[in-house]
Amino acid sequence: MFIQSTILILGLILLFVGSSLLVEGAASTAVMFAVRPVIVGLTIVSFATSAPELLVSLVAAVKGSGGISLGNILGSNV
Repeated sequence: MFIQSTILILGLILLFVGSSLLVEGAASTAVMFAVRPVIVGLTIVSFATSAPELLVSLVAAVKGSGGISLGNILGSNV
């Protein structure tokens, strides 16, 4: 029970730190390229949050598991 609680707390801390870094990086990218922050949010940040699902779908498709790839696509969009 202690190990699971520790992993949960550590995961939440890392999630908070990672999301803060992503937002700060996106904001500085918008300033650097003189682009509105909403444009960076709609492009770069949206791709960064969808990249894990994309990678899982690509690996499943390459390994011949089209069902897993299709399920991942449908599951991530529902």
